[in-house]
Amino acid sequence: MSRLPVRRLLFSILRRVLYLWVRSESINQSAFSVNLDRSQPVVYVMQKPSLSELAVLDAECSKAGLPRPVVPVQVGDDLEPAAFFFLSPAASWNARPTRLTPAPALVRLLQALERDPVQDVQIVPVSVFWGQSPARETSPWKLLFADSWAVTGRLRRVISILILGRKTRVQFSSPIHLRELMAMDKGPERTLRMIHRILRVHFRNQKTAVIGPDVSHRRNLVKGLVHAAPVRQAIQDAAEREGISVQRAEAQALRYGNEIASDYTYTAVRFLELVLSWFWNKIYDGIRVNHLPRIQEAVHGHEVIYVPCHRSHIDYLLLSYLLFRSGLTPPHIAAGINLNMPIVGSLLRRGGAFFMRRSFKGNPLYTAVFNEYLHTLFSRRFPVEYFVEGGRSRTGRMLQPKTGMLAITVRSFLRSSRQPILFVPVYIGYERVLEGRTYLGELRGAAKKKESIFDIFKVIGALKQRFGQVWVNFGEPLPLASFLDQEQPGWRQQNLGPDYRPAWLTDATNRLAQRVAQRLNDATAVNPVNLVALALLSTSRLALDERALARILDLYLALLRSVPYSPHTTLPDGNGVELIAYVKELELVAEQKDALGNICYLDEQNAVLMTYYRNNVLHILALPGLLASFFQSSARMSREQILRYTRALYPYLRAELFIRWEIDELDGVVDRWLEAFVEHGLLKRDGEVYVRPAPSSRQFVLLTLLSRAIVQTLQRFYMAIALLLNAGQHSLTAEALEDLCTVMAQRLSILHGLNAPEFFDKSLFRHFIATLLEQGVLRRDDTGRLSHHPLLGELAEGAAKRVLPAEIRLSIRQVALDRHTDAEPATEHSAGEE
Repeated sequence: MSRLPVRRLLFSILRRVLYLWVRSESINQSAFSVNLDRSQPVVYVMQKPSLSELAVLDAECSKAGLPRPVVPVQVGDDLEPAAFFFLSPAASWNARPTRLTPAPALVRLLQALERDPVQDVQIVPVSVFWGQSPARETSPWKLLFADSWAVTGRLRRVISILILGRKTRVQFSSPIHLRELMAMDKGPERTLRMIHRILRVHFRNQKTAVIGPDVSHRRNLVKGLVHAAPVRQAIQDAAEREGISVQRAEAQALRYGNEIASDYTYTAVRFLELVLSWFWNKIYDGIRVNHLPRIQEAVHGHEVIYVPCHRSHIDYLLLSYLLFRSGLTPPHIAAGINLNMPIVGSLLRRGGAFFMRRSFKGNPLYTAVFNEYLHTLFSRRFPVEYFVEGGRSRTGRMLQPKTGMLAITVRSFLRSSRQPILFVPVYIGYERVLEGRTYLGELRGAAKKKESIFDIFKVIGALKQRFGQVWVNFGEPLPLASFLDQEQPGWRQQNLGPDYRPAWLTDATNRLAQRVAQRLNDATAVNPVNLVALALLSTSRLALDERALARILDLYLALLRSVPYSPHTTLPDGNGVELIAYVKELELVAEQKDALGNICYLDEQNAVLMTYYRNNVLHILALPGLLASFFQSSARMSREQILRYTRALYPYLRAELFIRWEIDELDGVVDRWLEAFVEHGLLKRDGEVYVRPAPSSRQFVLLTLLSRAIVQTLQRFYMAIALLLNAGQHSLTAEALEDLCTVMAQRLSILHGLNAPEFFDKSLFRHFIATLLEQGVLRRDDTGRLSHHPLLGELAEGAAKRVLPAEIRLSIRQVALDRHTDAEPATEHSAGEE
C-alpha cells in the first residue's frame, strides 16, 4: 500500500500530459447513469490493459461526477485498491497475445461477496475508441491506425494516440450486478467463467456496433487447420519421417498456418480504398470498367474465384478496390511469399492477401496445411483471387498457366461440392504499366529483380510521368461443375474424399487452365497504345508518316468491328488521328516534323517497351495476320487452299496465344475474315478465288503490315522444324532442340535486326515442341529422342513458302545447315576418342 500514493502521482502526471493532446467525449452516458445504483460499489472493467485508456476513463468520470476508477472502493469488509480491472492480460510490445487468465480483482470481488451475502457490486464495461468509426473516416493515415479487431501492442497504441487522440470516444454500458449472477448457484469457478464469457461477448458486440464486424478469420481459422483430418495425418507422417514428437510437428503446422493465413480487416480495406482512390487519379487517369453488372448478378449463390491476368504488382490491389467500390466482397488473394516484406506484407495481409511459397516440393506438411487453408476459404464462401499465370508477364502476352492452384481448387471441390465454384476471368490492361522500366531491362535480357520495399520510392518517382488509363474487363464466368460435366461425365457419382485424386484429374486441370486463359484473352481491352505499337512495330524502320499511321489504325478498328473477337473484347473510342494524339501525350511515340508532314517513330527504348503492349493484343489479330501472310508470296489463292494451310498452322498459333476458336469453328471464322478483307479492299474475290491488290497499291501495303504482326511467330515455328529436319531422326531430345532454337533465334535477331526480345524466349519454343508432340507430329523414343513424320519437311516447306519471305527462309535454313555441318566433325572426333 505504501507505493499507492506514488502510483497515483505518476498516473495524475500521465493524465495531465495525455490531455495536452487528447480530446475525449462519452457515448451513452445518460442511459448508463439511469441504471446505476449510487448506493452500491461501482467497478469498471476494460477489455485490455492500457494506462492511456484508463486515464481517458478517469477524466470522463471526473467530468460526469461518476466514481473514479483509480480511487479505492469498499466491498463489504475488504478495500479494493482501485475500482477497475482489465478482462484480458496485456499484449507484448510486438502485439503478440498472451495466455488468458482470470483477472485477480474479479476473483477478489467474488470472494468478498461470498463473505458478505448482503453486498452487491456493479461491474460497468467501458470501451475507449480512438478516432472516428472506420466506416466514416476519410483520412487514410488515421484509418491505418484506427481501432480494429487485430491484437495491437503498446507501440502501435502510442502512434494511434498521436494520430487519433483528438477524436476519442468513451462508451459506458449498463452495469452488470454480480449478486444476480452469483444467485444462480453455479459455484465459484463456473460463476467466474460465466462472468468472463458474458464480458467477452459484451465487448465483442459493442466493438462490432462501433467499428463493424470482425471479418478476420486468422484467429479462428489457423488453429482449426491442425485439427482437420488431412493435416492431422500429415502431422503424424512428418513426426515419423523426421523423428520428432507429434507436438513439435503440430507446432510446425501452426507456424505454416500463420505464415500463410491472411488477417483480413475492414480498417485495412478502407485504408487501401482511400489510398488507391488517390493513386488511380494521381498516377493513372482513372479506371475504365466493363461487364461488371453481369458479374454482380452471377456471383450470388457461388463460391467465387477471380482469375485475373497478371501484368503488374498493383493487380493485387486494383481488383479488390473495384469490387469493394462496387458493393462486392473483396477477395482473399494468393500472393507470393516474396511480397511478405516489412510493412508492405503486413498491409497486404490485412487487405486479404495470404502468402504461398513458390514451391511446395519436398514439404508434404506445408502442402497439407496450405491445401486445407484454401479448402476452408472455399467452404466458408470467402471469395478468392489467384493468378493462373503464376508470375507477372514480362513480355505482355499471356503466360502458360501454372496449374497448381487450379488443381488444389478442383480437388477441394471434389471433396465437397455442395457450394458451386465460379471462376471469373478479369482482364487488366494498362496503357502504361507502372513497372515499365523494370520490364524494359528484363526484355533486354537482364535478370529478374527481386522485389524490395524500396520499390515504393520508385513509384513515388514515377508521379512525374503520365500513365494513361487502366482498363478492366470482366470476362465470361466459368462454372466448375459445368466444366467437369463436359470433361468427365459421371464425376458426381464417384467415391470422393479428402485424398481423392482420380486418374483424369491432371488432364482435366490442364484443360481447365487452357479454358481460363482463353477466357481471359476473350476479355481483352484493346487500347490506343496497343494499336499504335502493333502498327509501328510492323514497319521495317519503326516509323510511319502520321497520315499513313492513322489509316492503318482506322483499318485495325474497322476490321475488329467487322469481325469482333469476342463479346467481351472492348475497343477504344475515337479514330486513328485521335489515337495517335493520345499516345503522343503518354510520350511513347516520338515525332519528326518537316515540310511534307509529321513522321511518327519509336526510339530505341520505346521500341523495346512497345513490344510489351503489342503482345497484349497479338492473339486478336493472329488469325487475320496469318491470312494476310498467305498473300505475300501468292497473288491468288482459292478458299480451299487458304483453309488447308490455315488448318495446318492454326493449332500451333492457338496453343501459343490462347485463341478462342475451336478447330471445328475455324472455317466459319476464316470466311468472315475473308469477307471483311474484301469489304475493306484488302482482297478481291473472283468466284472461289481470292486475289490480292497490286503490290504498288496502298491496300497491299496495309495487307503487308497486317501480316507482319504474326511473322515472327511463324519464323520461330519454321526454325524449330528446320533444326529438327537437319538433325535427322532420333538425334535430338526435346530439351536439346529447345536450346538450339533459342540460340538460333538470338543469332537471327542480330542478323536481321529484330527488335523483339520475346523472339528468343525459350518457353515459347518449349511450348511449340510440346504442341508438336500433342498433335502427333513428333514422337519420343525410349531414350527421349525425337522422331518426326516422313512428310514433315515437305509440309513445313510448303507452308513456309506461303507465309515467310524467301530471304528469311533461306537464312534459317543456312543457319540450321551450318550448325549441322559444324556438329558432324565434332561428333566423329568424339567417337574416335572413345
